[in-house]
Amino acid sequence: MPVATLVALSLLTGAMNRGLYPVGERPDLLIADFESEDYGPWQVEGTAFGPGPARGTLPGQMPVSGYRGKRLVNSFYGGDRSTGRLVSPSFVIQRRFIHFLIGGGGYRGKTCINLIVDGRVVRTATGPNTRPGGSERLNWHTWDVSEFEGKEARIEILDRATGGWGHINVDHIVQSDRPAVRALRREIKATRRYLNLPVQRDVPRRRMRVLADGRVAREFDIRLAEDTVDYWVFMDLRPFRGQQVIIEMPAVDADIDLKGFGLIHQADRLVDEDTLYRERYRPQFRFTTRRGWNNDPNGLVYHRGVYHLFYQHNPYGTRWGNMHWGYAVSKDLVHWRELGIALYPRRYGDWCFSGSAVVDHQNTSGWGSADNPPLVVAYTSTGRGECIAYSLDGGRTFREYEGNPVVRHRGRDPRLVWYAPGRHWVMAVYDEFQGKRWIAFYRSRDLKHWRFSSRIEGFYECPELFELPVEGSSGERRWIAYGADGAYVIGHFDGERFRVEVPKQRYNFGNCFYASQTFSNVPDGRRVQIAWGRMNFPGMPFNQMMTFPVELTLRRVEGQLRLCARPVREIERLHAESTTVQAVKLRPGAGYRVRAPGRLWHITARFHPGDATEVGLMVRGVSVTVDVRKRQLHCHGNVAPLPETDGAIQMELLVDRGSIEIFAQDGAVYMPVGVLVADGPPVLEAYATGGRARLERLTVWRVKSIWSDQP
Repeated sequence: MPVATLVALSLLTGAMNRGLYPVGERPDLLIADFESEDYGPWQVEGTAFGPGPARGTLPGQMPVSGYRGKRLVNSFYGGDRSTGRLVSPSFVIQRRFIHFLIGGGGYRGKTCINLIVDGRVVRTATGPNTRPGGSERLNWHTWDVSEFEGKEARIEILDRATGGWGHINVDHIVQSDRPAVRALRREIKATRRYLNLPVQRDVPRRRMRVLADGRVAREFDIRLAEDTVDYWVFMDLRPFRGQQVIIEMPAVDADIDLKGFGLIHQADRLVDEDTLYRERYRPQFRFTTRRGWNNDPNGLVYHRGVYHLFYQHNPYGTRWGNMHWGYAVSKDLVHWRELGIALYPRRYGDWCFSGSAVVDHQNTSGWGSADNPPLVVAYTSTGRGECIAYSLDGGRTFREYEGNPVVRHRGRDPRLVWYAPGRHWVMAVYDEFQGKRWIAFYRSRDLKHWRFSSRIEGFYECPELFELPVEGSSGERRWIAYGADGAYVIGHFDGERFRVEVPKQRYNFGNCFYASQTFSNVPDGRRVQIAWGRMNFPGMPFNQMMTFPVELTLRRVEGQLRLCARPVREIERLHAESTTVQAVKLRPGAGYRVRAPGRLWHITARFHPGDATEVGLMVRGVSVTVDVRKRQLHCHGNVAPLPETDGAIQMELLVDRGSIEIFAQDGAVYMPVGVLVADGPPVLEAYATGGRARLERLTVWRVKSIWSDQP
């Protein structure tokens, strides 16, 4: 008997002894697992599938998950514009089912996998996505092919689409007599506040549904623990109190023992609530969500004596996905209290993307009254377009406008602005038009009916629009417009069109700033900004953060109008003890160590560089350096030009566990830097190289935690 046959019989006998294949049941037959560097005997046409199976995610693609092994078929090679075709060798159908993992585009006949028998397509399947906001996760799909058993067949994988989601992902094609997936289901009566859910980081995402009153109330992806619980997330059960609730996972791999499903439980407390906000890398005076992921700040608005912070949020994991609007409030811009979810997706895949909030003081919408003006939010519903919702209870609950969507176009992220001279509303929204990127402007009298006004080219995502006075010039004002990266233009806006006066300038020079927004309706007229602080916190049950709130001003720097930023004055509410040093002489090789209290700091420093080539601060192992000759600020690989002032160098720093935000030359330079300093030595040192310099004055305050007074 050949060796290969002996090995096959040995493997089959072992599988039967382990109970994988009951006696009399035939083992699976693998058609393709795509684990080789090339496609082997498969016929390849076009460029979409690349030189061989992909090692997961390709450049420019959202993270791909759900495939088996290290490789898969991924036709995003070269982006969505590439096309191609893969055809398998001929094989004989010998089992009842053909199972495979599939994801990507959902275009029938264009992004699909086909089964070909007798020269015709007898079975087909596509990925799930045709609109923005989808997921690159692969899920199991099954064809019942019992009617073709004994016949020869081929598998064809097609990519004939060139627009958004114009690609297909496929993996692990197998013939089987057994189901590929099974359903898990539990029923409980909702009597407690939270449904606690165990998460394991390195397992596939799976779909979970929560049904109440016979309807799907929540549906989301979660990396539910298989055998190890890394952290817990939660779902608010208050909307379903007293109801019978069904928890189900409709498609779990048949060979996976999903132990985490049995660990799901309801309680009035979060698991690990006693350690909340005390985690090793938790920022202590920047907002972070309790559990899960946050990205863009949305709907920043002051209303009824409170600052409202809505934000992009995945409540069920520490990676992007399941986009909801999270919600927190503050009375002073520094101490935040998380209230839960403000906007839920209408259904799975119809995610709540970014947007904004305003107070309709004039009740132009008719949803409120003079005594109770509505709080109105605009957001992108990925399945519909730009949508409007409103609240009459200060943001605790929202009701959708029945006429949604109010704007349909290729774009997202609506920013609402009240244009007082014209007594109308403006919506600035990211727009993709004629293959280019724009901010489009729409106008409305009532927040319900919108008319297109104009576009301005060259901005990507999350537009912002506001007016500022020019410091030092009586009555002079300008409008600012920018996109997600913060690069801005200065000019004039008449309520319909933006006329650029000062071309695009860079605003932030750090590595953790994106998708910023400013507060509407601030009573003292300040323009206060918060951005998404793009920073990973490894091993934590939360991920990402918000930058510290800054006040924006417009002033002339070196003769040119420039947007400047300083920490809001409310930082003083967090000040504890401080240390000040003055008139310290610095020479090369002999830094001056400051006795800095605590580990969280607010620092102000002023240097006279003398004949030194560099001056700076060593902050918990991270250098913040000024190259005097080049007039450049450096920190953690980030570089910014430093404007001339009076010959001195002025810096202000906010030092938290996961970031150092730097403001130089009275805010003319803003450099928010994401860097883990939590493990660095609690050392602050001033230094000079290449010559002598003088530290004219340095003050460092210990900053108290916004979660407790014990940082």
